[in-house]
Amino acid sequence: MFESLIGLVAIIALFVIISRQQSRIGLVERELGALRSLVLSGAVPPAAKLSEQAAADNAPADVAPAEAAATDIVPPAVSEAATAQAPATETEAPTDEVLSGPWAAAEAALKAAEPVAPTAAAKAARQTDVETALGTRWAVWVGGIALALGGLFLIRYTIEAGIFGPGVRLTMAGVLGLVLVAGGEFIRRTGFKVPVQGAAGAYIPAILTAAGAFILFGTVYAAHGIYGFIGPALAFTLLGAIGVATIAAALVHGQALAGIGLVGAMVTPVLVASQAPNPWALFGYLAIVLAATGVIARMRDWKLLMAAAFFATGVWTILYMTDAPGANLSAILFIDAVTLAVLAFVWLARRGDEAGPARAFDWPSIVPGLFVAFSALGLSVDPTFAAASYALPGAVVIAAMVAVALYRPLALPLLYAAGLVTVLIYLGIIPPTSIASDFSGGALGVDGLPVATSNALTLRIGIALGLVFIGAGFWAARRFAGGMQIRAASWAAWGVIVPLVILLALWFTFGNLDRDFVYAAAAVLLVVVFAAGGEWVARAEEPPLMGGIAVSFALGGAAIAGLLLLHMAFDSAWTTILLGAAAVVPALATRWRSYPVLGWISVGAVIAVLGRVAFDPTIVGAEFLSTTPVFNWLLPGYGIPALAFGFAAWQLARTTNGRPRLAMEAAAALFALLTLAMLVRHAMHGGVIDTGAMTLAEQAIYTLIAIGAGAILVAIDMRSPSSVLRYGSMAAGVASVAFIVVRHFAVLNPLLSDESTGRIPVFNLLFLAYLLPAVAAGGLALYARDKRPKWYAQMLAVVAAVLALAYATLSVRRLFKGEFIGLWSGLGQLETYTYSALWLAIGVVLLTAGVRLKSQVLRIASAALIAIAVLKVFIFDMSELEGVLRALSFIGLGAVLIGIGLFYQRLLTRAAKEGSAAP
Repeated sequence: MFESLIGLVAIIALFVIISRQQSRIGLVERELGALRSLVLSGAVPPAAKLSEQAAADNAPADVAPAEAAATDIVPPAVSEAATAQAPATETEAPTDEVLSGPWAAAEAALKAAEPVAPTAAAKAARQTDVETALGTRWAVWVGGIALALGGLFLIRYTIEAGIFGPGVRLTMAGVLGLVLVAGGEFIRRTGFKVPVQGAAGAYIPAILTAAGAFILFGTVYAAHGIYGFIGPALAFTLLGAIGVATIAAALVHGQALAGIGLVGAMVTPVLVASQAPNPWALFGYLAIVLAATGVIARMRDWKLLMAAAFFATGVWTILYMTDAPGANLSAILFIDAVTLAVLAFVWLARRGDEAGPARAFDWPSIVPGLFVAFSALGLSVDPTFAAASYALPGAVVIAAMVAVALYRPLALPLLYAAGLVTVLIYLGIIPPTSIASDFSGGALGVDGLPVATSNALTLRIGIALGLVFIGAGFWAARRFAGGMQIRAASWAAWGVIVPLVILLALWFTFGNLDRDFVYAAAAVLLVVVFAAGGEWVARAEEPPLMGGIAVSFALGGAAIAGLLLLHMAFDSAWTTILLGAAAVVPALATRWRSYPVLGWISVGAVIAVLGRVAFDPTIVGAEFLSTTPVFNWLLPGYGIPALAFGFAAWQLARTTNGRPRLAMEAAAALFALLTLAMLVRHAMHGGVIDTGAMTLAEQAIYTLIAIGAGAILVAIDMRSPSSVLRYGSMAAGVASVAFIVVRHFAVLNPLLSDESTGRIPVFNLLFLAYLLPAVAAGGLALYARDKRPKWYAQMLAVVAAVLALAYATLSVRRLFKGEFIGLWSGLGQLETYTYSALWLAIGVVLLTAGVRLKSQVLRIASAALIAIAVLKVFIFDMSELEGVLRALSFIGLGAVLIGIGLFYQRLLTRAAKEGSAAP
């Protein structure tokens, strides 16, 4: 009872508001007539006329133009603009005289003789027109909702009061719905075609029509679902007809009404239950609704409505496929075909030529692409459907999606959906055990069953789909290569991705993973087709042979097909070697084509080889690696890729000369070092590449390799300047210094590890680990003195001096202690004195070398070493030595220091004489 009272009050309030608005609209029309006469007589500035024309041009597209009298309506913004542009001849008008409301334009126009200052006009434009919002928008919205609720409350009241029977109540509700629809049409036909300014969302005819449609939906549903007056078939037909009619009425009432009708039409199958559901009735009905919505949406270009219709149809299709074990294949294919047909022949009709460079695709096409592709995925993957051999119809649906995308370029999302579903299907047929069998030991194996069923039909379908994507992809890529790079790249990408995934999946599932020449032949065919296709597409570019994104995808696909070819046709060792050598091919191709992707394909080969050697550093497998030093699989496995990468870098430097060239130079240097390092490791560990503890001898070889690499890179950089060679040489030098400091002096130092230094007096471990690196570091410092930063050469010089000191000191200890020189054996007095004398002698040698080479670093190093010797003599020798050794220690120290002082005095005296003689 209370709800009915609310509805009645709302209806009365609505009529009061409408009557008040009608009187005000009459006033507006009269005053606008006067304003029109002023415009025609020239009393209004020309800017106002231009504003009127601009306001007329910006009218909503879904509202029909008004008659002659209505087109003369000047909105408040126009009046204010005209007033603002008029010259200010009087003082500023008071702000409390600013008028508001939909009639403000006319009243302001009558005061044109009293122009308002621009500041007052701007303040009036900023005011919130509350009265307009309350009187035009909110009143209409609330009124429409109130009418719909009023009809339902009236029916409820009659039920509770028992005034009328069910039939009468339903009849009254139906009549009310029809009256509201007729009232909305009557108001529209009697001149209400342009909404009040600022109230386009409160179009009264559309609100009344929507309320009537809502009541009619409820009436039909009550007649069927509550009272059982009509059967399912008639209720289904009536609800669908109301929905379609509401959608059709949206042509004159706007998109919002179409949305209401679409919701009602799509909810109808849920409202009407049947004892014997008929899929053909359901999908036939959905097809009619979808087609009608497509026509309406196409006429008004309502993208959101079209996307909603596709979404609702797709949801019904997926629900039917998931909830119906005995799903009718023909019905599923029918609704998929209707969806694609509506997209291609209704929604995208005559849009193919409208697509410009700024519009690569039509976004509502994403929705049907996803749902149709999902249905194809279900037909191919679901065990029930797969058991019924529905994979072939699923493949037909995928091919149809590709065809629609090819026919309508704006339907590009269908290509992405079809390609993605195909990739998912064929990745799903790979048995986990097959994946595991390609890895040694089966450590990566996964227990379980394949996602999709694999059989001979899957094989044939895969071949067919691969051909479809290749043909359509390259044909479309060539078609769009001249102007639409995104479309061309999309088609070329899926033209190579899908065939490659299919080939990989079929090889894992049906082929021999060790060696299979049949699939290798298929990979060769793909290499040729992709390379030829890329060239074919490149010739259609503007300008030709530019090597754009589409060509890059094609040639990249050819490279990946070549990678699969090597894995399919050769064993592990030859795959790594040939893969490294293959980096030469794209580099050589740059002699004839300057495609940017060619250099990056060579870089891709480097990455592939790195992946293989990281997975199996022995190249051929640990159990098959020979123990013969140097001449084993490690030499070609690392050496041939190093040579190939170096040649590729040389070739790229003479053609494209970009970043790929720098990457190839770095790869060549890296693999050269890896070749030497792996051969040393192999020889030092008896032909076994394992994680055993590293010895000082092995580390010394690695250090010498790093220093030598730094010198080689410096030499190459001097002949062919490159930032990679420059920074790579410095990185090698820094790495060698780090090795020396951490490994030679600390971790692997024989004083701490007590490792055997060998039985040979001179050519022993100390010679290899300290003297040779000292000579190498000193030579590199001297060579890089004027070619690298000053700090780099100084760092190497200091390390060389420290290494030489370490060699001399450890050699003295070996002379006293023998093969093992660990600190645990202690120090003798003569040995202690010898260290002092030795350090002083080395200090003098460093000082002499620093003076001759004019190296301040060596002179500073000699000073530091002599200072250490002085401290040792005064602190350690004084307490540890006795007798003549103590005396000799101090005598020797004094003699050396006096000699150094005399040397420096003569040196400075000579420098002073030369300086005075120079002027």
